[in-house]
Amino acid sequence: MPFHTETEVIDYIFSSINQTNWRARGLDENTRDVKTTSELLRRERLLESRREYAVVTGSKGKGSVTVMTASILKHLGHTVGTITSPHLISYRERVRVNGQAIPSADFVRIMNDLAPSIDAIKGSLSGNQYLSPTGMFLALALRWFDEQGVTAAVVEVGRGGRFDDNAVVPNQLAMFTPIILEHVRYLGDTLERIAWHKAGIIKPQSYVYSLPQAPEVMEVLRAEAEGVEAQFDWLAPMDIGAYRGATPTGIKMLLGRYGEIDLPFLGRYEIDNATLAVWGAGNMHGRLAGVAHSSQEYVAAVRYGLEATIWPGRCQLLQTNPEVYIDGAINPHSAKLFVDSIRARLKAPVVTIAAIPTDRDAPAVFRQLLPVSDTLILTRSNRNITINFPDEPAAVAMADEVAGELDKVLDIRYAPTIREALETARAKSGPDGTILMAVAQPAIGDVLEFYGLTYEQI
Repeated sequence: MPFHTETEVIDYIFSSINQTNWRARGLDENTRDVKTTSELLRRERLLESRREYAVVTGSKGKGSVTVMTASILKHLGHTVGTITSPHLISYRERVRVNGQAIPSADFVRIMNDLAPSIDAIKGSLSGNQYLSPTGMFLALALRWFDEQGVTAAVVEVGRGGRFDDNAVVPNQLAMFTPIILEHVRYLGDTLERIAWHKAGIIKPQSYVYSLPQAPEVMEVLRAEAEGVEAQFDWLAPMDIGAYRGATPTGIKMLLGRYGEIDLPFLGRYEIDNATLAVWGAGNMHGRLAGVAHSSQEYVAAVRYGLEATIWPGRCQLLQTNPEVYIDGAINPHSAKLFVDSIRARLKAPVVTIAAIPTDRDAPAVFRQLLPVSDTLILTRSNRNITINFPDEPAAVAMADEVAGELDKVLDIRYAPTIREALETARAKSGPDGTILMAVAQPAIGDVLEFYGLTYEQI
């Protein structure tokens, strides 16, 4: 039967994996198979368009690199598609053309068109096999890209790479943000193994750009590139833009011939991401018709592209009086970067809201957040059923233990919803304090809805 609503489409997209025991899944190499996605794309002839692809992976910052690269290419005159995840409010945000999320009518229509091929593939599966939601989103995106005349697509993969459905696109460029120990249940418990998973986005005779990595990670990436005769380049510290101070809504970056650029981000780490995006966009633009790299027009487009980038929920200032900052800082590395990025902007009292999933190292995150906090409010989100959060006793116990370890005296409390957490935080901070929000992506969506914000166009 045909779909009429977004909800029906989403239920259908997740129906295949929901029929399996996905919650008990193990390592990706044993449980994921991109062959079904490849078959869907073949049936629908979705890889036949002439289009430049870049695939982005890493542990943090890959979404920022994706949208900054796309924004630069857009300002260079190209029609650019992006695929990112997770979404904040609507699943449609995962698929964009020139920053515009796929409209609801197209979302429903295209999935109706794809359903016969999807059903045929699902009907051929057995046992614990499934057609992944990521693969179906990819097929939907590529069909819409074809309709919109997309000439360049920047695709973010999920936790890995080698077994990620998005990585089946024929990308001539692979970009790597820093890789750290993460998702050990699915990727393995060593940096080398995690890097091996992510290195799977490198294609034969392609180009590879990487931000600085740990030596063991760099060795894996370099070996993968050599094995498929790809050209490997990594950005040395001297290649990366320099911090030149804060602005009311972001930071200034100095980058070679591009001069000073006002980045619309508060996090200094976005300078690294922006530099990688400049390299990536330049590589893709070189294979597309357009202005010469040496021209002033090109330099201006790169600057404007970075300055016009919108990427909500990433070290973002949501309001003033009190100032409210939000970031998806749910691992200790990200939490440290978040705190360091806004430390100079903090005004007492500081009320921190944390929503850390059960599969993350919450105590390690708390060790970064508690030293700057006067109050800690623990909370959760029910937006994504695949992401679980600790209950009140467990969450409070972890925070209490870290507070004792740090000899930190603060008010620790629990709120069952983001709305209640924010209402409590506002009361505690008053108009002159600061609210920090270190929360998982589903909770960011809850926060944006609380403020009445939507991002159909970025």
